[in-house]
Amino acid sequence: MKTTNAPETLATKFLRQHKVSFTDHLYAYEEHGGTAVSARELDVDEHAVVKTLVMEDESAKPLIVLMHGDCKVSTKELARQIGCKKVEPCKPEVANRHTGFLVGGTSPFGTKKQMPVYVEKSILDLPLMYINGGKRGYLVGINPQELMRVLNPKAVEAALK
Repeated sequence: MKTTNAPETLATKFLRQHKVSFTDHLYAYEEHGGTAVSARELDVDEHAVVKTLVMEDESAKPLIVLMHGDCKVSTKELARQIGCKKVEPCKPEVANRHTGFLVGGTSPFGTKKQMPVYVEKSILDLPLMYINGGKRGYLVGINPQELMRVLNPKAVEAALK
C-alpha cells in the first residue's frame, strides 16, 4: 500500500539511498500509546511491530536496541551480552539529540549520530516487520533481512515477555 501523503524523513531518505524496499503505514499517534496502539491501528500483531530504543552504557555511550513491541528489554541481560557493566534507557531529550528524531518517532535509519545497533535475534525470523519511519504515527514495513544489510546490527537475546 503506497500512500501519497507519506512523510519524507531522514529515515525514508536513508532507506531509499540504500535501495531498501518498504511500505508506508500511517496511523493516528497517541501519546504514550506505544506499539500496542500502532499494532491495533494497522491491524498487525504487536510482535511484528519493532520498537527502536535508545539506551546508554555506563560511560553514557549511546546505543540502539530493536525489540519486539510486545516485549521489554532485560537491560541486565543486554549489558552481559554486549560486554558492558550496565545499560539503561537515555532520557528523551538525550535520545532526541543522538538520533535527530523525537521520542515516539525514533527510527534506527538515518540517525544523526552513528551508534551500535543491537537487534533481538527473533526479529530476524519475522517475514515482515513494522518499524518507525522517523515520525510519530508513521511506520515502514520492511523485510528484517534488510536490517542486517544496511545497519549490520548485532543479534542479542534480551527479550522479557
